[in-house]
Amino acid sequence: MIKSKVKNKKRGIINKFGYTPLYLIILILFSAVALVVIISRIDNTNNTYLNLKPSVKRLGQDNTFKKFTSLDEFKDYIDETDQIKYYGMGMVRNFAQPEMMMDEVSLDSSAPGDSWASTKEISVGGGVDRISDTNVQVLGIDEPDIVKTDGNQIYFSDNTGRYFIDTPVLESRVGIDFEEDIAFAPEYINKAKTNIINAWPPSNLELSSEIDLSGDLLLADNILVVFSGQDIIAYDISNPKEPTKKWDISLDDNTYLATARLYDNKIYLVTQTRINRYNPCPITPFIYKGENMIVPCVDIYHPISPVQVDSTFTATTIDPKSGEFKNQISFVGSQGSSNIYMSPKALYVTYTENVDMFNYMFDFINTELKGYIPANLIVRINKLSTYDISSSSKFNELQTILDEWMQSLDKDEMLKVENEMQNRSESYYEKNKRLMLSTGITKINIDNLKIEASGSVPGYLLNQFAMDEYDGHLRVATTIGDSWGMDGRDSQANDVYVLDNNLNIKGSVLDLGLTERIYSVRFIGNLAYLVTFRQTDPFYVLDLSDPKNPKMIGELKIPGYSSYLHPISDDRMLGIGMENRKVKLSYFDVSDPKNPKEIAKYSLDEYGSEALYNHHAFLQDKEHKIFFLPSYRGGYIFSYADDKLELARTISVNDVKRALYLNNYMYIIADDYVAVLNENDWEKVNELDL
Repeated sequence: MIKSKVKNKKRGIINKFGYTPLYLIILILFSAVALVVIISRIDNTNNTYLNLKPSVKRLGQDNTFKKFTSLDEFKDYIDETDQIKYYGMGMVRNFAQPEMMMDEVSLDSSAPGDSWASTKEISVGGGVDRISDTNVQVLGIDEPDIVKTDGNQIYFSDNTGRYFIDTPVLESRVGIDFEEDIAFAPEYINKAKTNIINAWPPSNLELSSEIDLSGDLLLADNILVVFSGQDIIAYDISNPKEPTKKWDISLDDNTYLATARLYDNKIYLVTQTRINRYNPCPITPFIYKGENMIVPCVDIYHPISPVQVDSTFTATTIDPKSGEFKNQISFVGSQGSSNIYMSPKALYVTYTENVDMFNYMFDFINTELKGYIPANLIVRINKLSTYDISSSSKFNELQTILDEWMQSLDKDEMLKVENEMQNRSESYYEKNKRLMLSTGITKINIDNLKIEASGSVPGYLLNQFAMDEYDGHLRVATTIGDSWGMDGRDSQANDVYVLDNNLNIKGSVLDLGLTERIYSVRFIGNLAYLVTFRQTDPFYVLDLSDPKNPKMIGELKIPGYSSYLHPISDDRMLGIGMENRKVKLSYFDVSDPKNPKEIAKYSLDEYGSEALYNHHAFLQDKEHKIFFLPSYRGGYIFSYADDKLELARTISVNDVKRALYLNNYMYIIADDYVAVLNENDWEKVNELDL
């Protein structure tokens, strides 16, 4: 792309291109950000400068998304996005919490007071009327997890992928020579399975039956759906001792599950199909009843402006009883940067908007260098912007123009130019850092799976907790600047944006946690709670009641960080994180949003917990004022009564996975073990070896 050396005949020396202004500018910009994003265009008619404002458009008005018209158009789109990736130095973000990956799919809260509820009041045989649900973010929208219960049975998927040695019976092989014995090696058999456990009453705890596959589970009435690798299989568990297969769906070899949700008796499925650049469409993401579900090229959406893509997403609804497909939509996106969040009204999918390096350099030259570099260069560059050629070709030509100018300078002028360029490019970045990386958001109506709107916000999202729909608005928390902690980390900042129903930005709070990045977010009604981290843990409280004028109203700085925030009540928040390489629990009083306080904390002698990065592993029982989290050496039950954090009970079992409660009994579930505790006195009343 760029020549490494340029001969300067005038001086009779070789100048490395690494000291030319173009390289300096690129180096500074890319050391400050992970990907450079330009979301505006040059008006080639009059060569006006870039409109450096977030581009937010509604689909119906500005046609931000459209469908491909042919296979060739899809291929051309890939070629164009490949050029973007090339000029972006191939940088791809991998958003990970420190020491562990964040949960790939999660949902956020929708309303105060009940959105974090994890208990359902039902009546089943034997008088069970209090049953815990999977810990989710949107009330009524279930999420796949390894444990489900209907109040009578516990469905536990041992998805650790354990393998056991099937030892050969040597006694039956008398007379076989040594070489053949060596060839007859032990066979490793996958014993992972889904256990159906009779759980009520606790005295009758026993294994009812097993399903010979494992994976995350969804439970819809008497239908248990198992997401097992490339297969989605549903079982009728009306008779838990004899589960019967109802239907199955297979995913194509290049397709895998991105997320799934159960809402209003429908399964919402989102898959990702890796793009084959030589034959990107049609795609066949599903196989149902022996037939391929074909998605032709003309049914795949893409953003008008090229974005970096590596996958085609397909969202569909499925009837859990029959397995039949209902509505469906497909669109291109990126595996590494696409987040998915679902509310009771819409499915939101994000993607990274990519760089147009020529446009960025053009604006830098016309705004920061005009009057400094020769006027004839400005004329040539402005003329270059009008050419009907690709952006990458323009960028190459721009390099040549600047290269020729550099060759005309003597040694003293060169030194001056290098320093001036560096300072001006740093200043330019600081002024425009919110345009360096942007996240596009697509809003899909869940009733018909039609695209309703699209928009854009500066920065990148940590995960799905960074999005929340409430009272007709989408709230989004983003980090601006470098996500790797290179030189540009000092320019990091964090913002919260409020978008209207059409995804237009109505208001924002900027520059939270300067030089830091977001570690956790939680939206509860009109309030937002945000944790950033670098050396200390700033805990922010934001008032979002006025969408046009959101404000940061409270702040607290404490050591360590919280990677998961859970609302214990309307005025208490629990943070689960790390400090000094140990699990740290922080209990916050947020009754006065302007003055949040850490009123209790606890340090666990554990180096991690699944609850740090997977909210499904956390359980709260409000009636007994306790919560549970698993770790590697056991399970921990904490009391938060009287605003104190006290360790009420531990269970020393390796690899504890989950806990749930039925009435006043808590079931602790490990890889191959279940214990039942009486929540009134924490005595063990039964146990089961799986």
